[in-house]
Amino acid sequence: MKNLLYVLCLLALLTGCKSKKTAASKKPSVPERVAKIPAERIDQTQLNLAYNLGRRVLQTCNTSKFKPFTPDEATEEVIRNTTEERLTKTCHNFRLKYGDFKDLQFIEVVRDKKNKTNIYRFKAGYEKKIANKELRVFVNEKNLISAIKSMDWKDKM
Repeated sequence: MKNLLYVLCLLALLTGCKSKKTAASKKPSVPERVAKIPAERIDQTQLNLAYNLGRRVLQTCNTSKFKPFTPDEATEEVIRNTTEERLTKTCHNFRLKYGDFKDLQFIEVVRDKKNKTNIYRFKAGYEKKIANKELRVFVNEKNLISAIKSMDWKDKM
């Protein structure tokens, strides 16, 4: 009987010592930082800029010729990082895996509240059907491209 009492006390002690998660330990999730912009509020000028410059970058994979960005189109950092040599390296891998670049399909635009930029999401079409790539073009408040990012496609941002 004493042994049973000791076992029950030990079980009560073990179950009572569980660590609990607090609300303060949770990190804010990404969706709180970004908000989808409704279709009727999309700036068509910005959308055209994002589409044209994104297409120009990916078209480099087909032609191996890149017209560098100007200070009226992109930030200094993007101009510095987007060189024909760097694009050629990336494009070589893309062409081997996915074939020729076809076109971009606009999906959505979201607003990054922290950085005050609009993120234009495009689905990139390639010759091979296995290609499931996304191109994100970040446009800042001055209507300049502040970043361009290529990644695997995900339905949700």
